[in-house]
Amino acid sequence: MPEARELPGFYYDPEKNRYFPIKGPIPGSSSKPKTPQAPSKQESGGSCCRKLRNRTSKLLQARELDGHRVIASHNCKRNIAEEFRKIHAAKPVVWKFRGADKIGISAMEHLRVDVQTRHGQSETDVLLTGNINGSLSFSEVGKVGQYFDGGAQWMADCVKNYDKGKTVEQDELLGPVFRPNRAALLMPSRISCIRLGPNCSSHAVNGSPIVGHALFTTLGSETSGGSVYTIGFVEPLDLGAGILNTWSRLEEIASFRCTLWTAEYDYNRHQAVIGTNMGGASVNLETGITSWFLHCKSDVFAQQIVNSGNVILCGLRNGAIVTVDFREKRERLSGRLITHRIPYTSSDKKVGGSNKEWFKLKGDINPSHTIRMPSSISSLVSLQDEQYFLASSMDGSMRLYDHRLLQRGAVQYYEGHVNSHTRIQMGVDPTERFVMSGGEDCKLRLWSIKSGELLFEDKFSDSVLSAVCYKTCRNSFIAEEETQYKHDSSIGAWLGSHEGLFYMNWL
Repeated sequence: MPEARELPGFYYDPEKNRYFPIKGPIPGSSSKPKTPQAPSKQESGGSCCRKLRNRTSKLLQARELDGHRVIASHNCKRNIAEEFRKIHAAKPVVWKFRGADKIGISAMEHLRVDVQTRHGQSETDVLLTGNINGSLSFSEVGKVGQYFDGGAQWMADCVKNYDKGKTVEQDELLGPVFRPNRAALLMPSRISCIRLGPNCSSHAVNGSPIVGHALFTTLGSETSGGSVYTIGFVEPLDLGAGILNTWSRLEEIASFRCTLWTAEYDYNRHQAVIGTNMGGASVNLETGITSWFLHCKSDVFAQQIVNSGNVILCGLRNGAIVTVDFREKRERLSGRLITHRIPYTSSDKKVGGSNKEWFKLKGDINPSHTIRMPSSISSLVSLQDEQYFLASSMDGSMRLYDHRLLQRGAVQYYEGHVNSHTRIQMGVDPTERFVMSGGEDCKLRLWSIKSGELLFEDKFSDSVLSAVCYKTCRNSFIAEEETQYKHDSSIGAWLGSHEGLFYMNWL
């Protein structure tokens, strides 16, 4: 069969033997990775901030002359408002919570729930954290625990202020994090993943109390495998004397004889999608029935649900990203999964040898939609425009892909990430303009998703910032005790490591 010709503005689907138009602009102008340049010894972590600040006067002048029209710079048209967003993103304020350096965070989510107190119900921001020692805990955010009988209180210290136009005294003070007594429960093994259910997601509709369920998994240990759990938030949480009523809502849905690395909450089918050292499976959250859709010898380290739950992305230890489409149920023989041989190109073959290798897996997958990154997949993030997703691997690669153009490679690259063996979570802000990630050099970096530009890079932690989550809504969670803490409506992100808890916001 002759090879399909490339037509401008169209892509070819070999299975359907048809050309389809490429709709919408690809977010990002760079199609090939740039050659990284070694930073000079004099260059500090705030160099990105200084470069962006140097544009300010030019942008102000252009705005006065041209209003909000697009201006040309370096053969690239840029919107003034977008440029100022980048400058603002490069000037965060970083807070560290004093005394939280021993909790060992492995997963976390921020949510807004109704909390039952002695004085009635109160809508409260809560941080749900999972630790490396297996502890699952609730902490009240932005208040001082006045409704509870004792607990641990962690005060926020401003450790970095990158907005040179403001002094520390002028900055908004951040409220403490308070963990009531008995608000932590020890599970059988490390908490490997926490995911929020419907109406708990950071992309849920704002303005109403957060209700629903949260899903979390335990990793497993040498003596037992991991498990899938849910906990309900429909009824108000009681974090005081009635804490046992709160923990009674925790339900073990299914247990396994394998390691559970990751999970996703499939809202539409009310099921969990899990990634293990044996492959990928879906778990019905009502019946606990498990259905395997992928068997392979390579661990599933990362997953993402796209296209309203119809498509599952699985990132493997061997660097492959496999696409499972539940809409394309293939006929099976004797109920067994179909075996596939997936080709990939090896970069370490000897000169003169074949550069084609293969790996086997079983599942309801589309082999032509399988791609491979240079190393083990660390994190996957699907964007709201579900044609695009971000992927990072354990060689420091970070890329943006288009589902329609997978075989052509990434459509954007993000330089500077440092990783060799650690599972580090990427974080995307609610506006989906920026992506951030910690690195093995203990630095945090933030990029523009569209342009791939590195906007922020600095070290303020002594350990790898491997967990990140944004606030669930834009409402304030700053403490309201009299006037000690002021109102804050900025977007913020929680950053967790094995040795600390941080919060980053933009004033």
